[in-house]
Amino acid sequence: MSLAKYRAGLVFFSVVALTASVWALQVHYSLTVNPSYTSVCDVNATVSCTQVLESSYARVFGIPVAAGGAIWAGLVLLLSLYGMRQPESEGATRAAGYLFVLSTFGLAAVFYFAYTSFFVLRLACPLCMTMYVSVVATFLVSAAAAGSLKELPSRLAADLAGLRRSPTAATLAAVWFAASLALIVFFPHQQTVSAETQDAAAVVDSEKLDADQLKEWHDWLDKAMPVSEPSVLPSDGVKVLVVKFNDFQCPACRQAYYAYNGIFEKYEKQNPGAFKFENKDYPLEGECGFGSAHPFACEAAVAMRIAREKGKGSELEEVLFRTQDQFSRDYIKGELTRLTGVSGDEYETRYPKLITEIHAEALIGNKLGVNGTPTFFINGIKVPGLRPNYFDEAIRYLLQKAGATA
Repeated sequence: MSLAKYRAGLVFFSVVALTASVWALQVHYSLTVNPSYTSVCDVNATVSCTQVLESSYARVFGIPVAAGGAIWAGLVLLLSLYGMRQPESEGATRAAGYLFVLSTFGLAAVFYFAYTSFFVLRLACPLCMTMYVSVVATFLVSAAAAGSLKELPSRLAADLAGLRRSPTAATLAAVWFAASLALIVFFPHQQTVSAETQDAAAVVDSEKLDADQLKEWHDWLDKAMPVSEPSVLPSDGVKVLVVKFNDFQCPACRQAYYAYNGIFEKYEKQNPGAFKFENKDYPLEGECGFGSAHPFACEAAVAMRIAREKGKGSELEEVLFRTQDQFSRDYIKGELTRLTGVSGDEYETRYPKLITEIHAEALIGNKLGVNGTPTFFINGIKVPGLRPNYFDEAIRYLLQKAGATA
């Protein structure tokens, strides 16, 4: 096969890899800034971009793995398009050699992340798998296209110096470097999002829906069919019940906590007995829930149940969401002891029974079609990802319909 055909293959697979990486970054960004975002590639609890991109393996030193994929794919595309633009030249052969070296590093990364996805998390991310296939294909094509690699080390300095002599090459390199740096520096960091979300929620909550938006939203709520599961339907005098299927190690659940908690507190104070908010456990951990995205979700759920018994549920909830990146079994037990006085031994003694209760609650969510967290039900109506002002209006409207003061 001629080098021109190898070049066409490399361009194709690098475009596919770049598209998958950018799409994954878009999903990652949306999960970071939108508490209830749902990706189109979330098929079920096992095949889900969201669960993989929310896991601890989705970032390295705070940088999204998808950003690394986009940077890698961008460089492969530039080397294929520009470095191999004259397929019969010696320079094109060396570019193919550099691509082979680059794809070797990419293949090593694919082996690691594929292993963690399939065997540690036991999840499949369609976008990630697209990237895996593209990297493997790039490795195979570049291996066939590359000539001898012996001269690459001695030619590297000269080839890099050649970039400065070519305005086009220098410009392309500068654009790639600037874009890569911007992606790393300006992509939102997980640790800062909570405070930002609080401010954003306050702003959004102050936005008023216009008459058309109100009518459309009210019509949707009136026509929506509630589920028949009693545990998500109001009872005992409650007029409006909001249920959140929750995972305390889930970043999107943390965002939902900061975005909506003030709304729930407002209506609980204004309408005692008529409005109620409940957390239900849906840990993304196989020991007591579904999937394996969050290895300490069950430990956190057990601690929360004990803390609620001691009247310290709200305090521990705030701590858990604020310090998700510090989770370990010992850390969670330590925070429970600090807030409630419950010893680590008591925690361990009660753990098996509470795990069974948590799993039973997760099974209810699974029966209701929950395949990710957070998932909200309002009076048994499964609601999509909502801006806080829409959530606020839904509660106000349903309270008013039920004859309660909103």
